[in-house]
Amino acid sequence: MTNRNRTIGRRHLVAGASACGVVGAFAGGRLVRAQTPQPAAPSPPAQPAPLPRRRIRLQPFDLRADQITDIKVCLRPFRAMGPRFDVEHVGNKLVFHNYGHGGSGWSLSWGSASVVVEKVSTTLQRKVAVIGCGIIGLTTALTAQRAGFDVTIYTKDLLPRTRSVRANGSWTPDSRISLTAPAGPEFADLWERMARISWATYRDYLGLPGNPVEFIEHFSLSDRPFDAPHEERPDGRTGDYASTGMPQHGSEFARYSGRIKDIVPAAEELTPAESPFAAPYAKRGSLMLYNFASYGHLLMSEFFQAGGHVVIREFHDPSELTSLPEKVIINCPGYAARDWWNDKSLIPVRGQTAWLPPRPDLPYGLHYHGASAVSKTDGLMVQAYDLDNEGEMGSVGNSFEHPDRSESERAIKVLADLFARSPISEG
Repeated sequence: MTNRNRTIGRRHLVAGASACGVVGAFAGGRLVRAQTPQPAAPSPPAQPAPLPRRRIRLQPFDLRADQITDIKVCLRPFRAMGPRFDVEHVGNKLVFHNYGHGGSGWSLSWGSASVVVEKVSTTLQRKVAVIGCGIIGLTTALTAQRAGFDVTIYTKDLLPRTRSVRANGSWTPDSRISLTAPAGPEFADLWERMARISWATYRDYLGLPGNPVEFIEHFSLSDRPFDAPHEERPDGRTGDYASTGMPQHGSEFARYSGRIKDIVPAAEELTPAESPFAAPYAKRGSLMLYNFASYGHLLMSEFFQAGGHVVIREFHDPSELTSLPEKVIINCPGYAARDWWNDKSLIPVRGQTAWLPPRPDLPYGLHYHGASAVSKTDGLMVQAYDLDNEGEMGSVGNSFEHPDRSESERAIKVLADLFARSPISEG
């Protein structure tokens, strides 16, 4: 139809409407307008019913005390104000400190190293000594190499014999890293910076042979709602860190993980029909972990390939550093700083892990009632982290570094009982 024809059509339409409007235009002195019937609104399309989610299928761990192959004990180097990053002179040496990461050393190692090496870069020296070959010392040495420094590590032991490999070895970036009040509000920004640098660096190690760093499925289980407050046993503790020099309640410990929730995968809650475990409340998420054997071997290889040197040496007093040829020293001794540097601000937090034969075919982990199990490439690791319902206060101030088999057997029993009553193999 042409524009003209459309115009004529509209005129006829108007005329017809006028004619209709004349009939009965007034009724009882009131203007009555013609009503045009409106079509009924279409019904929204029916939404398909969501498919029912089936129970997650898993194979259970073989958790028996007679399967224990090793028990390891570490002492986490906790400082109420957070890691030590200050600088001091020892004779003609400039010492940059990097220790006191609590239960977050593995998680924050790369970010912590970046903070310190950035400070070292302001010096005119290109030769650097690193004291210690735990995870903090080794990642600091590698970060310094990547910044162009010639690095020598001075250490009593190489990584496989340090306290670092007696730890849990998973992503726990704010695990007893500081106390909120002593650390102050400014530490939160520093923590976030270290956590983000570490997270990004660890991603470079994903997918490599031997799985030095990997993600596994992880289940958090509880008999109470997850948002229920933790009922910590007081055990007669009174006061706080400010009045006693020792934390007295779990509420004193800082919590920062909410600052990086944009990059860490969130866990999802499971219904009882979906969960493979006999616990009323369950969450499923992804856990980043570090396989000590393959990851440690890879880091040491990188260090030597970049021209690094290692000198086996034990120090007993800071004055001994004056004999080193390097003028710039990065001090990464971990908990050993309490004795050899006489730093009494370090508080030991004991941690023990039991190791069972590896189950690479069962790549998942869980924690329940203060016990956890994680399947790593070098073994099935079982840990008692809060069997006595002490929360963050568990093992704080405990420097007992010998294995306690009964502790590991208790953790194994908690999880074995859980598996025994769980529909773990059902579909």
